[in-house]
Amino acid sequence: MPGWGSVAALRRLLVEHPSVAAFEWDERRTWGASPLLIFVTIFSYLALVLFLRRLLPPRPSPHPPLRLILRFISPVHNAVILFLSLSMAIGCSLAAASQMPSPTWVFCFPPGETAAKGPVFFYAHIFYLSKIYELVDTLLILLSSDGRRLSFLHVYHHAVVLIMSRLWITAKQSLMPVALVTNASVHVVMYGYYLCSSLGWRWPPQWKRVVTNCQIVQFCISFALSLVFLWLHFFRGGCSGMGAWLFNAAFNGSLLFLFLDFHKSNYRSTKKRDARKRN
Repeated sequence: MPGWGSVAALRRLLVEHPSVAAFEWDERRTWGASPLLIFVTIFSYLALVLFLRRLLPPRPSPHPPLRLILRFISPVHNAVILFLSLSMAIGCSLAAASQMPSPTWVFCFPPGETAAKGPVFFYAHIFYLSKIYELVDTLLILLSSDGRRLSFLHVYHHAVVLIMSRLWITAKQSLMPVALVTNASVHVVMYGYYLCSSLGWRWPPQWKRVVTNCQIVQFCISFALSLVFLWLHFFRGGCSGMGAWLFNAAFNGSLLFLFLDFHKSNYRSTKKRDARKRN
């Protein structure tokens, strides 16, 4: 069947390729694995945000030469993340299907038996590196406007997700494959929308709300699937990475609160303005 042939070809490329299948996390040899890197990255990111917000004067739009450069860079940046997200969503799904000894493995890594190696952890490593690259989002926002678009939610999310994604690997955190595929899939929707916007393809305003709703649904799915993880952990012999899961759950809870507040302040006010216009 043609469909199965395509899946087999993707599996050979995204799972069975030697660099994927033989991956093993090693803080001394794996690129980007040094604990110092994440500290320097987060510190430099926060310092740069504070510096540029003070340095760049308020303006309605960037200067013409900069606007021309950003018009080229933004679509390329969005296309890169879109491609990475799609590759991770498909690759990690196929990797988990081929690597898991049982269906419960995607929810619960057996404690003491799970090593940070193989295709699933290869995609966790790519996910971690992609979150470092996504910091470019903030730079593009600061260069393209007066900085008012840069919210606490944006900076907080981009900084702390680096810690979370590294813990996924170092703690061999259970639920990681599901969380990775869910987040990467949401990013396909997000950056598909951003790519269209950066190319000047204007979508109806409702699509911006759809993007935010996808992010909120992502956190709800995360908490729902965590119930499976908790049941396996407490009633089926334990799961790897409980401490990392607690950090992840607190982080996701804070993001859910901030996204709900963003949704309320942005979209309810829009509804009220639309209602006043109709009246």
